[in-house]
Amino acid sequence: MQQPNILVVDDEGDFLETLMNRLKKRKIATAGCASGEEALRLVRETAFDVVVLDIKMPGGMDGIQTLREIKKIRSETEVILLTGHASLETSMEGMQLGAYDYLLKPIKLEDLLEKLAQALERRGTPAHRAQSEEIRNLLKKT
Repeated sequence: MQQPNILVVDDEGDFLETLMNRLKKRKIATAGCASGEEALRLVRETAFDVVVLDIKMPGGMDGIQTLREIKKIRSETEVILLTGHASLETSMEGMQLGAYDYLLKPIKLEDLLEKLAQALERRGTPAHRAQSEEIRNLLKKT
């Protein structure tokens, strides 16, 4: 079975590397980048199933701006927002712009895996439902 294709976008290098390694260890295909601009370049090149996107990023594009552009490029891509700043208002704005859900940092891997499973299920195809089931099976093992 094809594994879900996940993009993680976070400007905190250690967090990004650790999260990607933890997902890859569970055989979840994962790419990563540190900026909104780079995320958009990758999204144009690759049809990711889910993007895990930090809201607060320095530089030209924050997570909300990046979310807007992702949805213009690939409206079917599910986006899970991450925030280390418990800003309910910003998270709600993200939801209104089409984000699937959000998680507060520091995140628990189990919580992220469950959100990934839910987001894949929402995509609605048999392949995505099977991927969701695989992730839920991983959760049962942790």
